[in-house]
Amino acid sequence: MLCTKCGSRNVIIHRRYSGQYLCKECFIKAIQKKVLKDIKKYKLIKKSDKVLVALSGGKDSTTVIDILSILAERNIIELEVITIDEGIGDYRKKGIQYASKTCKELGIPQHIFSFKKHFKVTIDEIMASKPPRKACTYCGVLRRWIINKEAEKLGADKIATGHNLDDEVQAIVMNYLEGNIENLIRIGPTTYSQKFVTKIKPLREIPEEEVTAYVMAKGLNVHLEECPYRKTSFRKKIGTILTKLSEDHPTILYSTLRGHEKIRKALKKELEGESILRACIRCGQPAARDLCRACTLLNEIGRLEDEIHSNNR
Repeated sequence: MLCTKCGSRNVIIHRRYSGQYLCKECFIKAIQKKVLKDIKKYKLIKKSDKVLVALSGGKDSTTVIDILSILAERNIIELEVITIDEGIGDYRKKGIQYASKTCKELGIPQHIFSFKKHFKVTIDEIMASKPPRKACTYCGVLRRWIINKEAEKLGADKIATGHNLDDEVQAIVMNYLEGNIENLIRIGPTTYSQKFVTKIKPLREIPEEEVTAYVMAKGLNVHLEECPYRKTSFRKKIGTILTKLSEDHPTILYSTLRGHEKIRKALKKELEGESILRACIRCGQPAARDLCRACTLLNEIGRLEDEIHSNNR
């Protein structure tokens, strides 16, 4: 097959959802063009923004920092990195090494924070105590707590995450199946609240397969190992189902995303504004109830100590 764009015979990918065949050079340009176009379309970033990329060292967040560095080189934005050490054995240690190497190569400041420092416990220690929930629940909530708190201290205008198309559709399906209608409102290209630093998802419309192809085509240093706790997660099960469906229905991820965007507008009219955020009585971070989600989970496993949160105020 020939490249749809330039006619080259060196095709590296076939986009089944569009029918395109692309060579290495055209594919890299296409991904960068699409991401930068979406940033402009959804107004994710404005000139002079200080953007903090949540960099784990994996393929998604590394792709985000690689493409956003284009804007930083043009002096359109100020770019820095935040990396969270959740305390997941060698898996996270390797990820941090990759993340640090990327930051060094690009000349971008990196800030590393850990669960151990903030909460005096790691994910491995939490799971060793046989808690009532899956690791992904504790990890996701506690990681977001640290990122928001430290992003405020660093004066960030935006927090960029590596959520790709597969991640976004998985979240839509998961929340629908679990009846978390309020969460469906929050799923979108940007999450804005006066209480939180705005989060953006530059890769929201890029399939995971293409993110993997991008890092390979560019020769980026990425940590491709899967988190050991993800293997038994609900998200993993939903992802497997969607991947199987995509084999016969290659446009299903995009159609699900577009369908959600239409539903989201209607849901916002009905439900937005019902949940009023306040300051958590223990840590001061935004909360829908007296305790924020992070403090609620820490309290649930007997890890909510005054000392921990007094150090984080």
